[in-house]
Amino acid sequence: MSGWLRYFALNAQVRTGLSAGVLISGIVAAAAAVGAVIFLLAALFVWLTQLYGALIAAVALGCAFMLIALIALAVALMTRRSNMQRARLELAARSSNWFDPRLMTVGVQIAQQIGWRRVISLVGAGLLAAGVAREWSARGAKDEDKDEDEDEPSSEG
Repeated sequence: MSGWLRYFALNAQVRTGLSAGVLISGIVAAAAAVGAVIFLLAALFVWLTQLYGALIAAVALGCAFMLIALIALAVALMTRRSNMQRARLELAARSSNWFDPRLMTVGVQIAQQIGWRRVISLVGAGLLAAGVAREWSARGAKDEDKDEDEDEPSSEG
C-alpha cells in the first residue's frame, strides 16, 4: 500500500514541486519580507523625524532583511525545481512499459511460437517465484528489525 501512496506523492510533487523544504523557505522569505518592510518603514520614519542619526542603521537592517528574503526565495525556487526533477526521474524509473504496442506484439509472437499453454505455465511459475521472493525479502527485513531491537539497550530500571 505504501507503494501507491509514494506514487501519488511523487505525482503531486511533479505537479506542484512542494515539499517541507519549499514550505519552510517560503515562510522564511515571507517573514524576512515583512521584516524588511517594517525596517524600511522605520527608516523612513526616523529619516522624516530626524534628518540624520538612526537612519543609517534602519536602512542597513532593512537591506539585510531584504537580502535574507531574496536568498530564501532563491533557495525555495531551486528546491522546488530540484523536487520536481527528482520526482520526474523517479516516476520515469517506476513507470512500466508493459502495454507498449511493440512489446505486446513481440509477446504475442513469442507466445504463438512457444504455444499458449506453455506460456501460461511459464507466467504462472514466474508469478509463484516472484511471490516467494517477495515473501523471503519481507521476512529478511523483519529479521533485521528484530536484530536491531535486540541490539538496543533496554530502558528498564
